Formats: sequence, structure tokens, C-alpha cells
Amino acid sequence: MDFRPLRAFVEVVRQGGFSNAAKTVFATQSTVSKAVKQLEDEIGLPLLDRIGHRSVMTPAGEVVYRRGLKLLADRDDLLAELDEIRGVRRGTLRLGLPPVGSSTVFAPLFAIYRQRYPGIEVRLTEYGSDQLGAVLRAGEIDFAGALLPVSGEFAYQPVRREPIVALLPPDHPLAEAQSVSMLDLKETPFILFDSGFALHRMVLDACKRSGFEPDVVARSGQTDFMVELVSAGLGVAFLPRMIAAQHRMRSLNAVPVNEPDAEWNMAMVWREGAWLSPAAQAWLDLVREIHGEPETPRKPV
Repeated sequence: MDFRPLRAFVEVVRQGGFSNAAKTVFATQSTVSKAVKQLEDEIGLPLLDRIGHRSVMTPAGEVVYRRGLKLLADRDDLLAELDEIRGVRRGTLRLGLPPVGSSTVFAPLFAIYRQRYPGIEVRLTEYGSDQLGAVLRAGEIDFAGALLPVSGEFAYQPVRREPIVALLPPDHPLAEAQSVSMLDLKETPFILFDSGFALHRMVLDACKRSGFEPDVVARSGQTDFMVELVSAGLGVAFLPRMIAAQHRMRSLNAVPVNEPDAEWNMAMVWREGAWLSPAAQAWLDLVREIHGEPETPRKPV
């Protein structure tokens, strides 16, 4: 099978349309449309149902998309492994990092890696942990920084564990508390990370266990903006302790959250069983060198 039509179809689904897909694969919209039609002709079934300006996957399209992601990832692994056989001396590390905590946790590793391997090109992708899982699954990156627990399809190396704290203005009634639960903060508006961030899901799950839905006044992917909103008295934000500590100069109070699993447990994650290029293996070796092997083997969830 020619992989170009398959990649065109996958990008149409992923990008939400032919126009955005064309930009991604560096082709014209007409070329992408013809490629998808070629794939449909080869399979003998329609893959997309064109409804006005929208295209919705047919049942056959859903199967081809799901299988296609793995086929394309396996193809990339094959080409990378063949490059290694040919004796490639310069390589590429495709690294996905979350905005929260990367400057503290991963920047020092990145500096060491660049010093040791100056010939390696590092391609950085930045999303929330949940979105990084999706692009890692598709084989678009070698590693992702993600919060544990992770799916069993991924292997992982723990990197940093931090408790979650509630960031409160000094005049809040609970600002001087030893700890707070989600239920304690029920009447306080919540300032959350965007839905693509694992911390977003973590906070909402804790609220659900406590039997209420929080009043969310803002969602953002920018920590500094969220901190400014807390400083302005708009509500409470939830951050890893080390991140909150960087904003103490704003006279905000970081109160430990007393909830089950209220921890920011960051790990380096990769696809279980995936072939790692020399550049990727060197990165994993460095992560293990600095942060050590897990104390006890733990099976991913």
C-alpha cells in the first residue's frame, strides 16, 4: 500500500478538514482530496461522509483511521531502524513536553543532552499531558512528559513527584489552613488548566468524588495568567508545589490539598515495545542516569 494516501486521510481526520490537512502534509487541498479518493477506491468503501463543509468518518473510516495510526507509526519505526543499519551518525530526538513544570524538570536534562550530543537535532512539541499522549500514540514523538498513571500501551520512567497545592490569596478564609480538601473550597471559584491538561481532570475527579461540581471561572494553559487571576482575587488555582513556590513573591498562599492521589507525578513516557533510535535511547539513558530506576517495578494502569 502507498502510505501517502493513508497519511493524507489520517491528517484530514486529525486536522478536522482537507484545508488544514493540506497545510500539514505540504500539499494542495486538491492533492489531499485525490489521495483520500484513491484510498477509498483501493479499499472499496467510503471513508468520509461529506456533509456540507464537514467530513464525518464512516464506520469503515473509523477502522482505517485507528489501524492507520499504527501502520504509519510502524512505518516510521521501520525507516528509522533501517537508517541505523545504514550507519546514521546524526539523528533526531522528537520530544513532547508539557508547559507545566518543564522549565524546572526537563530544562536541566535538555542542557546536558545538548552538551553531550551536539549533533542531534531536538524537535520539541508542547501540549498538555493528555494531548501529548495522543501524539505519542500516533508515533509523532519519541517521548512525552506525562503524569502517572499511564495506559498499559506505554512504558515510563518516573522523573519528579510533587504534592498538589491550592494557591489562594492571603485574604481567603483558608489561606492559613494546614491543608484543604476540595469540599472545603466548594464555595470558592476554580481557576483550572485547560481540558487537555491532566491536572484539569485530576481536580474535577476529586470534586466529583466529593459530590459537587465546581464553579469554574477560567481555564488556561498559562500558569502565569492563572496566578495573576488568583492575585486578583478571582478564585483558587491548583499547582504542583514546586511551581507554586516560584510565585511566592506575589504574596499568595500555597495550601496542601488533602485528597487521595493529590500528587503531580511526572514521568518520561514512550510506546511500549517501540524501537528507539540512538538519539532517543541516549535521552532515555540520561533520564535514568539523573533520576534513577524506579525503586520497585510498577505496572502501568
